[in-house]
Amino acid sequence: MVNQKTTDVNPKATSKKPWGGRFTEATNALVEAFTESVSFDARLYRQDIQGSLAHSKMLAKIGIITNQEAEQIHAGLHRIRDQIDAGEFEWSTELEDVHMNIEARLTEDIGDAGKKLHTGRSRNDQVATDIRLYMREASDDVIDLIRALQHNLLTLAENEVDTILPGFTHLQVAQPISLAHHLLAWNEMLERDAERITDCRKRINVMPLGSAALAGTSFDLDRDFTCELLGFDRPSRNSLDAVSDRDFMIEFASAASLVMMHLSRMCEEIILWASESYKFIDIGDAFCTGSSIMPQKKNPDIAEIVRGKSARVFGNLHALLVLMKSQPLAYNRDNQEDKEPIFDTIDTVARSLQVFAAMIPSITFRRDRMEQAALKGYATATDLAEYLVRLQVPFRDAHEIVGGTVHYAIEQNKPLSDLTLAELQSFGSMIQDDVYDVLTLEGSVNARSHFGGTAPARVREALQAAQDRLTPPK
Repeated sequence: MVNQKTTDVNPKATSKKPWGGRFTEATNALVEAFTESVSFDARLYRQDIQGSLAHSKMLAKIGIITNQEAEQIHAGLHRIRDQIDAGEFEWSTELEDVHMNIEARLTEDIGDAGKKLHTGRSRNDQVATDIRLYMREASDDVIDLIRALQHNLLTLAENEVDTILPGFTHLQVAQPISLAHHLLAWNEMLERDAERITDCRKRINVMPLGSAALAGTSFDLDRDFTCELLGFDRPSRNSLDAVSDRDFMIEFASAASLVMMHLSRMCEEIILWASESYKFIDIGDAFCTGSSIMPQKKNPDIAEIVRGKSARVFGNLHALLVLMKSQPLAYNRDNQEDKEPIFDTIDTVARSLQVFAAMIPSITFRRDRMEQAALKGYATATDLAEYLVRLQVPFRDAHEIVGGTVHYAIEQNKPLSDLTLAELQSFGSMIQDDVYDVLTLEGSVNARSHFGGTAPARVREALQAAQDRLTPPK
């Protein structure tokens, strides 16, 4: 997973600012506190060091620094990374951000060679590179988590192909469906989510390094070499755009919002299904909580919290859009505010997917309750109408006949399948004994045997296809 390590920042740690040459006054203390970002961007330290290692190798390749200086830089950066990993690195808010903290410590460690590292780059292209490296890894992690959830859903669905529950529209019983068919609908949502993030990753994986502050640099950098070292698909084509573009973050936040929207929809159904009114499912005790006052309660808190966390991810997307909407080219300090929303989005989506995937295997289904609910809702009424259409009754006439039949069945407190042939023929004389083949739940489900339908045979095919897509043959 993407490193989520929290970092202790020492506001009293002091160092001369690397950019302070033209200034004659110290930065106001309030400004120091207000403008620092190291308290949250320190999580980019691995990506920052990764970018600096590649940049220094490229500088040595083109002769800007010597091989010996590059070796000193590499050794120093590895020592810093080890110190941060061990929690032994002292971060300074006076040095503002992760980049200046690492560079200042490197120079303190190895001397003048450390001062040469920043040749041919700016913090503008440096941070853009860091965040792309970070989000590339985060994208891969989120895709893996989606796949893990899909795996658990498909495993759950394997035993529920012949389980029948009511399908709903407007939260009213509509038609009977296979439970596995319903779970496969959830899987379709997740497949699109994984596809969107995979596609988004293509636009993340572009290297801004070499764009410098906004106009590029007079040094003849070998950007293709750096690009290859860092695993980017290509260097950015325009230096102005490269340092100021945050589309890739907004696109990821949009895709992440859709992930959370889908999880929220699934959670809503799980909450309904677990309620006393439905009693379709039982969620494992490890994923529920009780009440501090009502001892009988078993609350589906995980589903409720995941549903609730969708709100903060949606809010982060909106924050990023508003942040960027009026920014002129090129980089502006406003963009410091892009990191907390995207970090929170990544963390929230990852944790939600993890806990949701863990909860899925704990769910057990009350098949009897599902069947009873389907029977009570006259879910086979559409099948009766389609039966009449096959006997050449115009659909609108068939619709009216079945409407009257359902009204009568409600008055008699009977499911349609319990009406006698004579009772059915009182509404349509053309009805024959074979009507009972379509009035049962099983008959209704089996009848929908086209591609994408809920017939068990088709559901088994769809389940196998979904499993094949999830684990492509090697």
